[in-house]
Amino acid sequence: MTQPTGSQPDLLTITEAADLLRAPVATLRYWRHQGTGPHSFRLGRRVLYRREDLHAWIEHQRAEAAGHR
Repeated sequence: MTQPTGSQPDLLTITEAADLLRAPVATLRYWRHQGTGPHSFRLGRRVLYRREDLHAWIEHQRAEAAGHR
């Protein structure tokens, strides 16, 4: 993956995604197994997350929580 100097990668590993979401890696694995949580995909043997998908999922969770108030 090439990226401009100083920018953040667009594809994140499960560990990097967990850090961004401040959730345990095991939780992301569980969500993936259940078919819930942010969209992920396999590239070879690695599970990856697109940064924009993680941010969209966070926003969806925020909006959903705000709607239940």
